[in-house]
Amino acid sequence: MQPHFLHSIHSLLFVSCFCTLNLTSMEMAPNTRLVLHAFSWSLLAAISICSQKDIACLKSIRASLDDPHDYFKSSWNFNNTTKVFVCNFVGIECWHADDNEVLNIRLTNMGLKGQFPLGIVKCKRLMRLDLSNNQLSGPIPSNISKLFRFGTAIDISSNRFSGNIPKRIANCTFLNSLNLSNNQLTGFIPPELILLHRMKNFSVANNQLYGPVPLFNLSLSKDSFVGNPGLCGNPLEPCIDHKNSPFKNGFIIGYSVSVVSVITIFMFYFVPCMHRNERNKLLRHFILNLIWNRTRKVNMTQNSHQTSQMVLPDILHETSRETSMLVELVSRMSYSDLYEVTKEFSGENIIGHGQMGTTYKATSSSGCLLAIKRLFDTQKFDEHFITELKTLGRLRHDNLVPLLGFCIESKEKLLVYKYMSNGNLYDLLHPLEKRRTIGWPLRLKIACGVAKGLVWLHQNCNYKVIHLGICSRRILLDQNFEPKISNFSEAMLMKLNNRYWSSSFDMDSEFWESSFVKEDVYRFGILVLELISRKEPSELTDLARSGDESIGKWVVDDVKSSGFVDGGLVGHGFDVEIFEILRVAWNCVQPNPDERPAMLQVHKIMNGFSKKYAYPL
Repeated sequence: MQPHFLHSIHSLLFVSCFCTLNLTSMEMAPNTRLVLHAFSWSLLAAISICSQKDIACLKSIRASLDDPHDYFKSSWNFNNTTKVFVCNFVGIECWHADDNEVLNIRLTNMGLKGQFPLGIVKCKRLMRLDLSNNQLSGPIPSNISKLFRFGTAIDISSNRFSGNIPKRIANCTFLNSLNLSNNQLTGFIPPELILLHRMKNFSVANNQLYGPVPLFNLSLSKDSFVGNPGLCGNPLEPCIDHKNSPFKNGFIIGYSVSVVSVITIFMFYFVPCMHRNERNKLLRHFILNLIWNRTRKVNMTQNSHQTSQMVLPDILHETSRETSMLVELVSRMSYSDLYEVTKEFSGENIIGHGQMGTTYKATSSSGCLLAIKRLFDTQKFDEHFITELKTLGRLRHDNLVPLLGFCIESKEKLLVYKYMSNGNLYDLLHPLEKRRTIGWPLRLKIACGVAKGLVWLHQNCNYKVIHLGICSRRILLDQNFEPKISNFSEAMLMKLNNRYWSSSFDMDSEFWESSFVKEDVYRFGILVLELISRKEPSELTDLARSGDESIGKWVVDDVKSSGFVDGGLVGHGFDVEIFEILRVAWNCVQPNPDERPAMLQVHKIMNGFSKKYAYPL
């Protein structure tokens, strides 16, 4: 809430009270008099409610903080019967002398103990919070943007706060001053803070932070960052990627953060017409791709820091450790055998073309049906080939496509899968010829199976995996229409120790969840919308990007009248279920990743409907 707006409220209140007092002396219609009375008392009630909330706010703060020297608690006497008493409290400034609405709270250098006072959420118009030079401890609340929504300044310097700087501070969009110096904060400086374009003063000096300094859109001196031995980058010393440096892993993320900062500033100031949801999505994709490519390059660096040698020959060398490990997990097949079973890679056996290569149907000597993907002869797919092997070579689940083997000979690279007789989901929903009828139970079974597979990937006991490419073309269907997630060429893995498998840098679990896992949730939501509507994925993505107004209409409308649901599903006794699953899908494509549900929650809801059908999952 801005000061000029509050001033307007008080002005209106004054005018309305003046009018009310003079109603008896004015000649006006009864209806007019009644309207003015109602307006006046409404404003009075609003101010009264605000004042009561502010009083509750201060009561909560008083109860949560230990004041060993009694610097402020004795002053905060809530038994006062005067109309305006809060403004006389120590450390409290009000908007106006004639009300109890709190403008600023300054409790500095009092030796206060306790944690961050959560009660400030009730001070709805609080602008400045200064708790500096005390002995407060514990973490900065992760939901601080909800506690201090309209605040302009936070100073909690010279305390004992610990833990990470919450990235959601970036949602305090009115902040122009943030002082976190002289605490015990750890981790990275969240890259999201560069989105605070009103920021004028910022300091995290004398903490335990590490990694590169994000590229803020303001001029900051070294004094804002000194006392953090692990920090580097402008205005500090440049970041140097030493192979044996203990901060090497932090630099990888920091490199990405700095470049993302530049892109973000560009998108905010030079692309103002871009829809906010699309802008945020582009930023998330940029972060994903940047970290992916950057860490790949690090893996290709030798002791001499030369990056000219590609990683593939080393990883897949006959005697390399990686090859030996992969051979134990996935059979290595000969090119001659695959050449024979595909009838010399005959065009008659082609069952699909993709970005990476061509897929052939074949029958092994034992009679097993195979799908053999022959990658195009181009080096740009080497990384995808390795990722597919490393991922599916380690993972086994009923809803993942089985990888049976691989082949590397000369320039040939092939992946061998179990053949899926019902093709992919996209072709089922969007056939070139006449559409076939697909009942709701079958569509629900497919959605529930994909959800089950994603739950297992995200919460696997050995590795956490994100797919990053879920779509109907990558969902294969076996003879029983059991869905199989395929194509892990862009997947990312994290071990139990929170280390990203391909690069071994520490990954913050909250960052992993919001930036990566929730991307899978979003794509799954699009997939479910496609199952329900049979619309093209690109059209659904455009609708999702348009925001709640478009998607929300599908949820609030009756299924029969929405026009969104596939006509073949309507009126067959499943409308209520479709409505509920549509609501789940809508939640999955929320613009804010934090508002999307976890796949475990999604699967639990879907399975509750699906288990009553003859499709046990």
